[in-house]
Amino acid sequence: MAQTNDPVAQLNQLIGGIEVAMLTTIRADGTLHSCPMAAQPADASGAIWFFSGNHTEKVDAIKADQHVNLAYADPPSQRYVSVTGNCELVRDHNRAKELWDPSYKAWYPKGLDDPNLILLRVLILEAEYWDASQGRMLRLTGFVPQP
Repeated sequence: MAQTNDPVAQLNQLIGGIEVAMLTTIRADGTLHSCPMAAQPADASGAIWFFSGNHTEKVDAIKADQHVNLAYADPPSQRYVSVTGNCELVRDHNRAKELWDPSYKAWYPKGLDDPNLILLRVLILEAEYWDASQGRMLRLTGFVPQP
């Protein structure tokens, strides 16, 4: 990994090219639930955005507990990344338009005008990555915990 002091740039380098992130939420009863999400890079503010249907188990879980984890894996290159954060449910048509990819039409047939469409904004609190040379996960420094 190229050295930079920008944690967002470092994270994006680590997750770049990985198409799926596993999003883990905490249900109201305390059990964990994971589901695959189309991966997006982190934005300059240290947030990662996803599209979701508003009436889903993950959205219900986020309403009960905003703590989430994102897991990225690329076994051939031994890239494994874990991101911990707080997730917000956001309705922002302009942001959705910026992030939209035509392939999402398979999940949201009405496109950006789908009333069931909501954005998930994961504010990054911590990120770790696998360092094969050390045989352990290392913390990616520089993310500031949100209040």
